[in-house]
Amino acid sequence: MDQDIKITIIDREGIAHEVEAPTDMNMNLMEVVRSYELAPEGTIGICGGMAMCASCQCYVLTDHELPEMSYDEDLMLSEAFNVQENSRLGCQIHMKPELEGLKVQLAPEA
Repeated sequence: MDQDIKITIIDREGIAHEVEAPTDMNMNLMEVVRSYELAPEGTIGICGGMAMCASCQCYVLTDHELPEMSYDEDLMLSEAFNVQENSRLGCQIHMKPELEGLKVQLAPEA
């Protein structure tokens, strides 16, 4: 059975990329961005996905139900630059079948 979902990631240049993300490997959005090299190396996921930096901040453009923001993620976003109402940390969004069609835009590099 195909476990991949299609999501759209708009890079920091404003270019939309429709990519396939596996849902059976517990990958998060930041790792998907890195695997497709949609952000230059060293500019995303600097802390390794621990919600300790905001380098993977993105804006969620679709109405998907996402997991509740953790205290750490909330704290990190409160100190980040370019934060918007729909900001989330990509490392905290794990690829699941119900995120089919998710559309996000990478926040500008801080």
